[in-house]
This record gives sequence, C-alpha cells and structure tokens, in this order.
Amino acid sequence: MGGPKSQWLTLSITLALASLSASTAISLYLWKRKSKPTFSNGESSKKIEQLEASLKGALAKSAAERKGRIRAQQALREALRSPNSDKLESSSYPMAPIAVVHSCFSTRNGTPRQPLLVPLAKATLIFDSARIPLPSLEGLEGYSHCWIIYVFHLNTDLDKLWKHPSQSKFKAKVRVPRLNGDRIGVFATRSPHRPCAIGLTVAKVEAIHGHKVLLSGVDLVDGTPVLDIKPYLPYCDSIQGATVPDWVKADNILAVASVNFSEGFSSSLAECWLLVEKKSHYASPDEFQSLIRQVLSWDIRSLSQRSRPHQPQLNTESDDDVEKIVDDFSRVESCREDEAFENGGELVSSLTSDVVYHLILEGLNISYRIDSNSNVLVEKVTLASLNSKSR
Repeated sequence: MGGPKSQWLTLSITLALASLSASTAISLYLWKRKSKPTFSNGESSKKIEQLEASLKGALAKSAAERKGRIRAQQALREALRSPNSDKLESSSYPMAPIAVVHSCFSTRNGTPRQPLLVPLAKATLIFDSARIPLPSLEGLEGYSHCWIIYVFHLNTDLDKLWKHPSQSKFKAKVRVPRLNGDRIGVFATRSPHRPCAIGLTVAKVEAIHGHKVLLSGVDLVDGTPVLDIKPYLPYCDSIQGATVPDWVKADNILAVASVNFSEGFSSSLAECWLLVEKKSHYASPDEFQSLIRQVLSWDIRSLSQRSRPHQPQLNTESDDDVEKIVDDFSRVESCREDEAFENGGELVSSLTSDVVYHLILEGLNISYRIDSNSNVLVEKVTLASLNSKSR
C-alpha cells in the first residue's frame, strides 16, 4: 500500500481529470449554442413577415404575368380578325400542315369520292419530325380509326381564296353525281369547292412506325397536306338515328355492273410490278389487282365523261385549257372531278372508236373501257408519265 503521499497524488490526478471533463463539456455546450441561430420572439416574427411578404410578391407577379399573357392573346385574336392591308382581304389564322399523305392514288382521277368505299386504298401519313415530337403519336395505336383534316391542295380555283368575297365568284350551288348533275347548296355537300378549301375524312389506322401512320380506306390523293388528326370516338362520332336526304342514299347510280380483266392484263402487270414493288403500299400484284377492282367498282368518271362518253380527244396541256374545261362542264362534288381531264391524253378517243379511260395508281397507268351497261374491262398496265401538276 502506498503512503499518504501517493494517496494525495492519486486524488490530485482524479480532480484534474474531473476538472478537465467539466471544462470540455462546458466548451462543447457553448459551441453547440453558438452554432444554432437564436431568435428572440421579435426577430422570429419579423422573419416570418419577410417570408410572407416575399411569397405575396411572387404570387402578385405571377398573376400579373398571367394577365399580360391573356391580354396579348386577346390582342392577337383581334388582329387576326381584322382585315389585312395587303393581298389578304379577309381575316386569317396561322395554320401550316403538320404532315403529308403518301397515297396509292397518284392523281385525283379515281380517288374515291368518300372514305372507306375502297377498303384496300392505302396511304402513309408522314409527320414533320421538326414540328411534331414523337410522343405526340403515343396512344393513337389504341384507336381503330382517326379523323383527318386536310387541304384540297389540287383545286383549280384556290386563287379565289385570296380575293374579296365580292370578286371570288364562289358558287353557292354545285353539281353532285348522285343527283345526275343537278345543283344543290355547297354546304349540303362534300364539295371541295368551298369558301375554305378544307376537307374532313376518316381512315382506318393500320400501324404506327415512328413519325409514320399507315392508313387504309382513304380517299386522299398523293401529296395532300394534313392540318390535324383526331381519334374517332364511336360513342359521340356515330350518332344513332341520324338522317340524310334520299339523294345521298342513291349509291347504285355510281356502282358499275361488273369489273373484268383482259387476257393480257396479268402479264402487263407482272412486267411493271418489278419496277414499282419496292415503293408500293401493296405486297403482291394480286393485292394490287384487288385494289383496281375495288376502285373501278364505282364509276369514277366525271359527270361530263358520263354524259358525253364519246367526246373527241381534248388537249389539256395549259392551265387555261384546264380552266376552260372546268368552266364548260361546271364544278362537281368530288375533288377528283373538278378537272375532268387532268392529264394530257388521260381520255383517248375518236369519233369512231370506243373510249379508253386511264386510272393512275401507285405510279402505274391502268387502261380500261366501260360500256353502256356499266361493264368495265381492264385492258393493261403501263408505267405512268405524270406531269408535275398531277403528282
């Protein structure tokens, strides 16, 4: 055992350690106190008031910006409603095509007068990838059909849209095929010759690949500009009990008796098919022949062609000649009928021979005849020579 000296030393060391521990604890407590912001009741209330004022200012700024946007939109609409001082005499809205149609119908002639009449009529809707982001098409594949809003870009009277209404000479009535050429108000028809050359059609959605939408049952000519598409909704787009005039139901007036093919047709098609199959919407010559049968199952001739089937050959190389023909035979309901002989040589005839008509599909020229009993004979297929106007 140690003596009193050693006991004192042990007690001193113990007291020193205790003092050090107490000092360390006090220092640590003071450091923690300094590291935390401390506010008095007055300071805390002032800080809350500052935050509330800042939030109120942000909300007021947001509301002012929203009012500014609304005022700007109202001013824009007002400016669009006001007549312009330049060529455009009437109001207009900034609309541009978002897509273009790549169709099996190379020209207006032969393009169905209404959608879904030719189920095999195929087209590809190609969207402008620079304007339309890919996610815009997500979900469209869930619909069987879609509405397409487009422009009648091949109308021969589009120049009238830039004229004053008093000078445009838009006809209030048009001739319609189902009335054998009798006239009726333009808004009671699907005529392309309207104050605004905008068309509406419905098509079946077959598939979607990126910015391309594959369609069938179309009545759209190749190169048609598209303004918008919307999904077809049966619960509201199909109206139960809807009625139409009796003349609209007269489909038999446009139906042909039969469609037959000549002995040499298959060989001429096989020869041409080798040159177009890579770009065609159709998988085989047989499927393409079925398309021809469906298209020609309806009398695609214009009113003037049906009423004067043995007219001498007409030369339509100039725009003036085309306009003269249109004026002579008048406008009709179909976009494809407003220029009855749109390709030079489309109607080949003489005073002593039968008329040979030409239908252009997928860049192929199909020659056919139709007799007085509405029996169609498809003779042969050749490569079409399309001018730039009819592409």
